[in-house]
Amino acid sequence: MSAIRRAGSWVVVAIAFLVLAVGAVVVTVAHRPDPALGPALAQRRPDTAHGAYIAVLGDCAFCHTRSGGQPFAGGLKLSTPIGAVYSSNITPDPKTGIGNYSLEDFIRVMRFGVRPDGTRLYPAMPYTAYARTTDEDLQDLLAYLQSGVAPVHEASRISDIRWPLNLRWPLALWNSVFHDPSRFATDSSKDEQWNRGAYLVEGLAHCGTCHTPRGLFFEEKDVRGTTNLYLSGTGLDGSSPINLRGNEGDGLGRWSAASIASLLKSGHNEQSAVTGSMTDVVRHSTQYMTEEDVAAIAAYLKSLSPAPGERARFAANDATIRTVMAGAERSAGGRIYMDSCAACHRLTGGGERLTFPTLAGNPTVLNTDPSSLVAVILNGARTPATDAAPAGLAMPGFAWRYDDIDIAALATFIRTSWGNGASAVSAAQVSQLRRELGVRHADP
Repeated sequence: MSAIRRAGSWVVVAIAFLVLAVGAVVVTVAHRPDPALGPALAQRRPDTAHGAYIAVLGDCAFCHTRSGGQPFAGGLKLSTPIGAVYSSNITPDPKTGIGNYSLEDFIRVMRFGVRPDGTRLYPAMPYTAYARTTDEDLQDLLAYLQSGVAPVHEASRISDIRWPLNLRWPLALWNSVFHDPSRFATDSSKDEQWNRGAYLVEGLAHCGTCHTPRGLFFEEKDVRGTTNLYLSGTGLDGSSPINLRGNEGDGLGRWSAASIASLLKSGHNEQSAVTGSMTDVVRHSTQYMTEEDVAAIAAYLKSLSPAPGERARFAANDATIRTVMAGAERSAGGRIYMDSCAACHRLTGGGERLTFPTLAGNPTVLNTDPSSLVAVILNGARTPATDAAPAGLAMPGFAWRYDDIDIAALATFIRTSWGNGASAVSAAQVSQLRRELGVRHADP
């Protein structure tokens, strides 16, 4: 009889726990976050011109403008592990855009990822970073979007995510576990320039969105720069954004602050050149940042300690060039390099200053994930045309000329020559990337 009573007690406890759990889920899902705007904000006169610059810092135009579409009208495809989503219309159109948004509505979207109707946004929209932005900057941004941008009547496209993953209510639970909506707090132990750089990198520039590794649930493993995983590089949509921390090989440890600033303003420097989505970041955003803000970002990045784990290293040596000059280079990758790459990147791997990127010690070459290097070999690349470098030089792709075995051999040669100490690339890796990028094989 006592055993029955004990079993009954456990049933009651289990039911009570289930009721509490369901109640917690319902409360979490139904909760509309309070932006907690101070009364002084309502009395403040927004600065529309400054809001236009905030839009530049946040790269709003690029992410919210599809190819061939109207500015800020949305429709840009953004790939995620569960399917594609499309950026929304943020023009002041009252029906399909944000023309009827109040400041509270807008800040709730930017800080919590919740629309006025309660719809939760996928974290492909980097509200996890924008949450760091001040209320004043967000107020100015809204003023610009509602008065400085032409309204476009264009409904936002629904996502390609299939049921049940397209249900939005679990995002409330995701936010409760992974999202920190707190504003940026200055570090009194650092100077003004460092704090400005941290504010931009962690917030408006949302660098961590692409450069910080993510976990099982697509969460950034660090969004506040509290560990050395932050900005340590990751894989993203067929590319491998580099490690921005202080590692000497695959990171920015050997770069000066001036070199970092040069890359952000022009798209290249003496060590490297931008590729992939970073090309668009420079084209639409960083080239238009003030010299002071670019310098602040560079100062902040230079302060970061090295990322953890085993990383590729670089120790310059002339063994490769001596082998080549002696006519003793017999590897398939070496022969392909001399045939198709050396004219621009030189036998030394040193490239041509501010024209053809150096490959020796280049963080993209040394990345643990070789995807960006292989993608450039397959598809080619073009540096953005900027005020600082208007030419916009291009490299052709070689997907049509070489098969997966050849490209793997070439990538391996580049990653292991001139003192580069990165791992080999396999034909299987190249084949997988071809499929992801939709690149055809070499002609028979």
